[in-house]
Amino acid sequence: MGCFQSKVARQYPGHEDPIILASQTAFSVSEVEALFELYKSISSSLVDDGLINKEEFQLALFKNIKKENIFANRIFDLFDAKKKGFIDFGDFVRGLNVFHPNVSQEDKMDFAFKLYDMDGSGFIERNEVKQMVIALLCESEMKLADETIEAILDKTFLDADINQDGKIDKSEWRNFVSCNPSLLKIMTLQYLRDITTTFPSFVFNSEVDEIAT
Repeated sequence: MGCFQSKVARQYPGHEDPIILASQTAFSVSEVEALFELYKSISSSLVDDGLINKEEFQLALFKNIKKENIFANRIFDLFDAKKKGFIDFGDFVRGLNVFHPNVSQEDKMDFAFKLYDMDGSGFIERNEVKQMVIALLCESEMKLADETIEAILDKTFLDADINQDGKIDKSEWRNFVSCNPSLLKIMTLQYLRDITTTFPSFVFNSEVDEIAT
């Protein structure tokens, strides 16, 4: 086993023991092992170096690397917590953990907050929400007039920005999401209960439809 682990570690930099990763996440050991098969596939899709770069990550999520995708970039940046410019296997498992159905709503709320807080200021600002809404609309191939998007933003900040300072802090975000739980639909991937070797697709349509109504 030791020889096997050392061989894997050489081939896949950043590989960690599945038992340790399972103890730190909501995944079982067998699920972590299944995720490793998935990781191997993604990390060799463009460059066979045992690591996932941003292009490989976007290709896995959206089957497309031709156009810049803010949403994919943000998720990649959050998975790449140490800002190395790539995702190793430990990053991959810990990043996916927040999408596991058994992970708390609080953890999902915090991750979603970071997703929208693009500049890491500790606040979600109007322009950041606008960029994300437009990115989600583009991925779902929905088209909304600028006035409609602005109306969505107006309603969002009217409901969420309790102290009316033009930005949403973490407490306001948690309160807003608690009143609008559909916002966290994207944060739970049922596929992760029983891992398959197909990378779970993020579904935008239901969220955008609900925001637009």
